[in-house]
Amino acid sequence: MFRLWGKIWKNNRMAADTVICDDSPDTRTHKVFRALDEICYTFDLSKPIWLDTNIREFQKHAKVRFYQDSFIDGIDFDYLEIQVIEEDSYSTDYV
Repeated sequence: MFRLWGKIWKNNRMAADTVICDDSPDTRTHKVFRALDEICYTFDLSKPIWLDTNIREFQKHAKVRFYQDSFIDGIDFDYLEIQVIEEDSYSTDYV
């Protein structure tokens, strides 16, 4: 089971959150991108751009924050945070 937690933060408070579960035999990278698409759809957001700093942070901590510079549209919150909270131990493909 792969689970990704998406959270919107505004004024140092969690304004909204959702958890996306994925049981598919797909790669970790595909699961992350698909879950991020679902999170953006749920929160009615444009998809953020993965900057080099985002990629490094996610690879190191399995968690990343997307600030205004990752979005083409304006956002009315401080940042979107995604975090892997559960994943299969046999996943070997990394974002």
